Amino acid sequence: MSTAHDLSTAVWRKSSYSNGEGGSCVEVADGFAAVVPVRDSKVPEGPVLIFPAAGWAAFVEALGRPR
Repeated sequence: MSTAHDLSTAVWRKSSYSNGEGGSCVEVADGFAAVVPVRDSKVPEGPVLIFPAAGWAAFVEALGRPR
């Protein structure tokens, strides 16, 4: 079973929490079946983390919950 993903056509979008001052930012790429690629926007040629879509959705949902 291959875990490689062709990201050559990925269209990346920055987190809505990003600012123009070079802070800590992540980018995600949509349109991949069952996975969500994530990378550091300051190092676009660097490594990409691949998360299962359900796990990423749970993570994003948890971020929106009040503490």
